[in-house]
Amino acid sequence: MTGQSFIQGTLILILGNLLNRVLGFVDKVVMIRIIHPEGIGLLNMIYPAYVLFLVMASAGIPVAIAKLVAEEVARHNLAGAYRIFRVCLITLIFSSILFTMLYIHGAPLLLKYVFVNPKAYYSFLCLLPCIIIVTLCSAFRGFYQGLQQMMPTALTQFLEQLARVTFGLLIAYLLMPHGVEYAAMGAALGVVIGELTGFIAILAIYLRSRPRLRPCAATSFEPLTSIAGRVFSLAYPVTLTRCIATSLIWADAALIPLRLQAGGSGLSEATDIFGQLAGISLNLLFSPGIITVSLATALLPAISDAMALNNLAVVQARCAQAIRITILVGVPCALVLFILARDICGIVFGYPQAGTSLSILALGAPFLYLWQTTTGILQGLGEAYKPLRNLVIASIFKIAGIYYLTALPQFGIRGTAAAFSIGYFLMALLNLADIQQLIKLKLSFYHFFLLPAAAAAGMGLMITSTYWSLYAWSQLAPLATAGAICTGFAAYLTILLISGEVKLSELQRLKHNLGHFLK
Repeated sequence: MTGQSFIQGTLILILGNLLNRVLGFVDKVVMIRIIHPEGIGLLNMIYPAYVLFLVMASAGIPVAIAKLVAEEVARHNLAGAYRIFRVCLITLIFSSILFTMLYIHGAPLLLKYVFVNPKAYYSFLCLLPCIIIVTLCSAFRGFYQGLQQMMPTALTQFLEQLARVTFGLLIAYLLMPHGVEYAAMGAALGVVIGELTGFIAILAIYLRSRPRLRPCAATSFEPLTSIAGRVFSLAYPVTLTRCIATSLIWADAALIPLRLQAGGSGLSEATDIFGQLAGISLNLLFSPGIITVSLATALLPAISDAMALNNLAVVQARCAQAIRITILVGVPCALVLFILARDICGIVFGYPQAGTSLSILALGAPFLYLWQTTTGILQGLGEAYKPLRNLVIASIFKIAGIYYLTALPQFGIRGTAAAFSIGYFLMALLNLADIQQLIKLKLSFYHFFLLPAAAAAGMGLMITSTYWSLYAWSQLAPLATAGAICTGFAAYLTILLISGEVKLSELQRLKHNLGHFLK
């Protein structure tokens, strides 16, 4: 089994994530009509707590597996890669069992002291089996990412999502007559079935098609203490970063409904409004993340590989390429969400009022996508503690904004969205500053920022004029919205091609990589 190029690996993850996003969108659209925003709000209240247990159980080890396996493969030491993987897998088995027990004993305390709405408790209990399943599954995915083989990850994530959507919607629909809390529990059961499906699939792939070791006369094994030291040095900052990030999301999930109530909303109304933010606005905002999350996943082993060979030029080129792709894709996506926020929320989810918060979130969207990509770069450079520091600094401002602005009746959920956008801006800016300092990365202001901004301005004019022209002709908002998006992206790409920022050769190469993947 040979490794793929950085672009091919990223493309595979993008296509896999695209399929998952399509399924996820179907899930969100139908689910919100089954259990309503209140049910979505219940799920999003408990989900950060569940993820926190998951993060502590995995302890950042899957990220360490991807990076260390990539380093050993770059040195042509497959036996060393397997040894690292096996040591990490055994560790994860014990840690997942431990945190499953803590999850069981901690649930009543969370219900009493943390969960804003007690109806969320049933959904929280249903997610219990996922601690062990997801932890072990992530280890195998990390192993294949370290080999720069992205197909197993993409395939198993798709199967996982398919099972999750199918069973989650079915069980939620069947349980909805018993109450919204039971319908939300049904959605949580869909998560469990999906995760189990993904784990079985990745395990089957590993057992059938893992790379085979070649017989050799003598093999030298790295001491366990050395492996533990390497894993810990990488896993510790990643775990700390994810724990703090998840805790901050958890704080948001608890704080936002409370501050909405302080602004005059009742418990049910606050849960409903929070569900619109978390289930509609943020879901749409993160949709372009199929590009940036895929980049971040592929960047870690790709940069680790180049760093292991002390090839700074390749590191700089891959980082610049990833940031450029992020900007070129993120800016037009954010513009669409800003201009057509109300229409998109109404057409897709049936709740146009959610567009109020989405339009404000869209102002911070390009920085959100940059933060995702630059976090992957910093982790690949072995500097995982820097995104942690930057996250904490930015989150202090974000939480302060949520606390103050959300409780003001004239702002409400719009104040929450503004606080999120400020946080995204600060996180991206701090990450970029760290990357520039570490590898002396130079980004041309003209090519990386000015030209995309100019193309976005032309795109904005095209979207606005097309929308109102089509709406005046047809009186159909879905037709006007779809036409405006298509012509807007066409105008954006045309401007980039005319300016030379995007070349036909790059599009042809992308087409070639896509054709290679589809074969």
